[in-house]
This record gives sequence, C-alpha cells and structure tokens, in this order.
Amino acid sequence: MATSYQALPRHHKATGREKLVITASSLGTVFEWYDFYLYGLLASFISRVFFSGVNETTGFILALGAFAAGFAVRPFGALVFGRVGDLVGRKYTFLVTMGLMGISTFSVGLLPGYDTIGIASPIILVTLRIIQGLALGGEYGGAATYVAEHAPENKRGLYTSFIQITATFGLFAALLVVLGVRTGMGEDTFSGWGWRVPFLLSAILLIVSMYIRLQLNESPVYQKMKEEGTTSKAPIKEAFGEWGNLKFVLIALFGAVAGQAVVWYTGQFYAMFYLEKILKVDGATTNYLIAIALALGTPFFVFFGWLSDRIGRKYIILGGCVLAAISYFPAFHALSNAANPALAAATRNAPVVVTASEAECSFQFDPIGKNKFDSSSCDIAKSYLAKNGINYANVEAPAGTIAAISIGGQSLPAPDPAKLAGATRAEAITAYQGQISAALASAGYPEKADPAQMDKVKVVAILFYLVLLVTMVYGPIAAMLVELFPTRIRYTSMSLPYHLGNGWFGGFLPTTAFAMVAATGDIYYGLWYPVVVAAATVVIGLLFLPETFRRNIDG
Repeated sequence: MATSYQALPRHHKATGREKLVITASSLGTVFEWYDFYLYGLLASFISRVFFSGVNETTGFILALGAFAAGFAVRPFGALVFGRVGDLVGRKYTFLVTMGLMGISTFSVGLLPGYDTIGIASPIILVTLRIIQGLALGGEYGGAATYVAEHAPENKRGLYTSFIQITATFGLFAALLVVLGVRTGMGEDTFSGWGWRVPFLLSAILLIVSMYIRLQLNESPVYQKMKEEGTTSKAPIKEAFGEWGNLKFVLIALFGAVAGQAVVWYTGQFYAMFYLEKILKVDGATTNYLIAIALALGTPFFVFFGWLSDRIGRKYIILGGCVLAAISYFPAFHALSNAANPALAAATRNAPVVVTASEAECSFQFDPIGKNKFDSSSCDIAKSYLAKNGINYANVEAPAGTIAAISIGGQSLPAPDPAKLAGATRAEAITAYQGQISAALASAGYPEKADPAQMDKVKVVAILFYLVLLVTMVYGPIAAMLVELFPTRIRYTSMSLPYHLGNGWFGGFLPTTAFAMVAATGDIYYGLWYPVVVAAATVVIGLLFLPETFRRNIDG
C-alpha cells in the first residue's frame, strides 16, 4: 500500500523517488498520447473504412472531424476528472483516465467498417473518440500537477518538461509502430486490415503503463493538504465561480494556451497532413520524415523547460508564437518547393484559374455527404480540383456564365448540368475530369511527389524548424499553468484552459484549415488560422499574462 510523505525541501538534487515520479508519470502519458494520435496518423484509412458512404474529399474531412471530436470534449473531461482529482487525489484519477483511453483505442481496432454495419460504424467510432477525449481531458492536468508538486522550486520547468515530451513521444511511438507494421506487412496488407494492428497493440501498452502508475504515491503537497483538511469541497465552483481565479483561467487560455495549441498542431499534425494530402508525398515517406524531425526536435522540450527555470516562462512561449506568426507562410512555401518541386514549379508556371459566378458555387465540403457537386458548372469544375488538392485562383464571372478551368492558358469549359441528365450527365462529368487530368499532366502537375526529386534534407530541416517552435511554446507551458493556480483547485483550474486551448483551438485546426483550403482553392489559405490565433495570443499575453517561474506553489 502506498504511503504518504512530507513535501520535499527545495533546491535539492533529484532523488530516486522523484525520478520514478517523472518516469512513471511520463510513460503513462506517452501511452495515452500514443492511443490518441494513432487516429490522426491513420486518418486516410479510417476515412476509407468508416466514412466510405460519402465522396473522398468529404470523407477525409469527416475523418478529421471525428479526430477533432475527441478534442471537442476534452474540456468536459477536464471539468469531470479535474474535480475528481482535486477531491480524491491526483494518482487514482489518472489511473481511471488511462483505463478509459486504453479500452477505447483497442476497440477501434475491432470495429467493423461502414460496408459491414453501415451508419452504426462511424457513430460508434465517434463515440469511442469522445471517450478518448474525455479521458485525455483528465489525464494531462493530473500528470502535470503531480510532477510539479514533487519538483524542487527551481526545477519545475525542467521536471514538467518531461510531461511535455510525452505528447511528441506518443506521436513518435505511434509513427514507429505504424511504420514497422506497414513495412513488415507490405502496403497492400496494411491497407486491407493491417492498419488495425497498432490499435490492438495498445492493450499491451495499457497493461505495462497501469502497472507502472500503480507504483506511485500520492502527491506530497496534495497529501499534506488532505491530512490538514484544507482540500476544496467544490473545486469547480471555486475555480470558475470566483472572478479572482476565473480571470487567470481566461488569461491562461487566450494569452498562452491558444497560441501554444495552434503552433503544436501546425508543427506536428497539419504539416503531416499537408505533405500527404496537398503535396502528394506517400504516407510511408511522410511518416519517416516527420519521425526524423521529431527525433531531432524532442530534446528541445527539456531545453526550453530548463531555460524557463532561469529566465522565465512567458517570453519563451510568446516568442515561439511570434516566430510562428511571421514564418509559417514562407516555411510552408519552402516545404512545397522541397517536397514536391514539380508541383511547385507547375503551380508557378501554369497556374490554374477557375472563372465562374461565385453565387453558383457551393462550399466544397458537405458534412452529410449528400452533395455530389454536380448541380452547377462551377461545382463540377471546383470539386475535381478540391478532391485532388490542386491550387487554383478564382475569377468572378457574370451570373449564368458556364464555369471554365484555365490551366496555363488552356481553357476548359465545364459541362452545363442544366442541359444534361442521368447517365448522360455522369458521362459528361467523367469525360471533363479526364480532360482536366490530361491538361494538368501536360502542364507538369504530377500525380504524386517523385522521391528522386525530393530534397529530403531540406524537408526534414523545415519540419525540424516547425517542431522547434512547438518545443518553445510547449516545453514551459505545464509549469506556468501549475504556478498560476492554488493547490486546492489546481487540477481543475489548469486543466480547463489547457484543454479548451488544445482541444478546440488546436484540435479543430486540421479540419478547419483543410476546409478553408477546399473552400478557397488556395493551398496556403488554411495557415491563416494558426497565424491569426498565434498573433492574438502574443498581444493578449504581453498585456495580461504574469510571469510565474519564481512562485511558491505549496499553498
């Protein structure tokens, strides 16, 4: 049975017990992130298996939307499990969250697809994602609080940075497992059923992680407070019903976490989706490149956590947001040139232009999958370009004008659906898509990125830079959030802004950004989302966010 012990003196060297606390907390959290990010890595397969009842573009965006559903409920998980953590304790709360995460992930590996059980398949999938999101909403705050309450006063940034590494390690572990299974089985087998294996392997990781977590004691700071009878009786009311605390929840959200979140998801997820879906780099190569960049960048989580113990948390976090806001557009242009130079050259030399009346164009995303985008000439033209990730510009035309696609000066008028019906319309659309495909090929637009032309060193360097920004904003954030709030309501108070920021601002980023690209035809347009949020965070953070790195957190 675990025994309690008194809070440790400050400014001492790390003990074996503290190292166990960091290791066990971090390994358990790595497992939960592994589970959570498998879905993102395998979104293309999930789209095909669970959302096969809709068109390809809509299916992929819906798959990303189901990915985002797990993020949407994270704040609610933060409220539920944050309250339990402040009432019952840190240790047992994140044991429960780990169990929920593991069972949900394993179940995804066994879930029949749309072709087998119809609409029940995506409904069950989204339900499992919601359970995962609730569990993760309770996990992070517990692990970060637990480690920080064990840490020496002058090493909280360093100690909690190991919790910050876990998200990247979880993604890295998921990448390695996916790559290993994919390589071992071969692409055909992996595409058929092998993509389920990484989900099923989570059962082994769950057992190991639960065993490690069971070796831990309760946080000494929380245990002391419990013995003195000073724990909060109503942590949610105290955390969010009193302005003195609520204002710091809002400042933390809009002045730090929102920017941190969009930088994190742009650098580690949007970049991956961008390579695969926009630049047409094959999935295995994308995974390898991302894995190398993560391996190179991960030590900097610890570096920036350590640095924040010496110079402060605030300006490191906001500095990363500033660099992101000013460099994302040039960085992603450079990524296009390095990863698919033929596509970048074709986009410059033979730009694609759609001339149509915008009033006759649909938004190129249908959340229920019923729109075939064939009711107007504009839809017929744009749907093909959107599905294939082709960058195009829009030119407004008078109402009633038949839409046309211009590729390097060659104009291809779309079929007029008002004059066609049934099989004749379908045949005309198919023939038109063939014309577009031939014209794109003639203009130098490649179907896929050519590995021989790809500058892999430059791609990894750009991805490493994006990950480095992630480490700047993410390395010190746990320590800052812990230091902003009092012990009696810390788990609840820090969990909500963290998961609102990362669950909503960050988690919805891939879906929102790709929808923005589909709607405008501009493959870079989605970057406005993280740029604007990061810039707003800098302004709010500079005005209102306090520096916290010298605060005593025992009270």
